Amino acid sequence: MSVFYEFDDVDSFTTGTVGEPGNRTFYMQVRADGQRVSVKCEKQQTAAIVDYLRKVLSDLPPPEDRPMPGALELAPPIDASFVLGPIGLGYDRSSDKVLIQLEEVGEVNEEGEFLDDDRGHVRLFVSRGQAAAFCDHADRVVESGRPDCQWCSHPIDPDGHACPRMN
Repeated sequence: MSVFYEFDDVDSFTTGTVGEPGNRTFYMQVRADGQRVSVKCEKQQTAAIVDYLRKVLSDLPPPEDRPMPGALELAPPIDASFVLGPIGLGYDRSSDKVLIQLEEVGEVNEEGEFLDDDRGHVRLFVSRGQAAAFCDHADRVVESGRPDCQWCSHPIDPDGHACPRMN
């Protein structure tokens, strides 16, 4: 049976990693109503959410408040409810909140339709301040990994890098 969470008021929405650069696992975590939900994700998914949120926020007035930086740290235990697949993002003008929908990855058929309708789902609304703080924090988390090679843009491992452009 899959998990389904829906939160209108979120205490914290954040991202973080477990492990060393080159071997990190990314998570997104929501804390609300005394519950904590963690979702395993990819670095690229985190960066894509940041890109979209920044576009939405650029069309809105600047946020008046932001959560304290300590509220953006992953809180243990970090047990993933599911692995992130499709992401939905939007803005609700009536509540002045950003909608974030995280769905579990699933198998698709040849037409691109999901084979299983009983996938995990987290739907949450965050304030503009929470969204802006998430973006700034996520940038730091993503950038704290391995540096990219200046010639091929692939990550450089701590024990060396075989750059395809540098024979």
